Amino acid sequence: MASYKLNINSKEYTIEAEPQTPLLWAIRDEVGLTGTKYGCGIAQCGACTVHLNGNPVRSCSLPVSAIVGQSITTIEGLSEDNSHPVQKAWLDVQAPQCGYCQSGQIMSASALLEKNPSPSDEDIDQAMSGNVCRCGTYHRIRKAIHLASKEISNESK
Repeated sequence: MASYKLNINSKEYTIEAEPQTPLLWAIRDEVGLTGTKYGCGIAQCGACTVHLNGNPVRSCSLPVSAIVGQSITTIEGLSEDNSHPVQKAWLDVQAPQCGYCQSGQIMSASALLEKNPSPSDEDIDQAMSGNVCRCGTYHRIRKAIHLASKEISNESK
């Protein structure tokens, strides 16, 4: 066991964990932020997506020992009241069906829009290709991303 200081959602947490403990379990079990979901455990489905220094990463495959000193943002860190443009768009178009993968989808979408505020369908498909939705809500997800893009464009004017 070792002690690690993690910067999660602009707050510093000190946790005790084995060096190879996945970030996902540190976030959920040690810090108590349960919005990030466990899906496959092998970084293939995207349910566990968080931002590491602004980039989407799979938290199930990142050991806590490798991310000390970096900035981690979870779904809870996007906004305290679901007012982030992507979260609002998700609700407006009713993107989720079962909802299990949606926090990972939202994290990937928000990272995309941070880098490319006006993505094409191809840009969206490429950025979201690592996120699996077993319910098949991909068309609504794409619609929500376009809606959030419009809101972000309006906010920047």
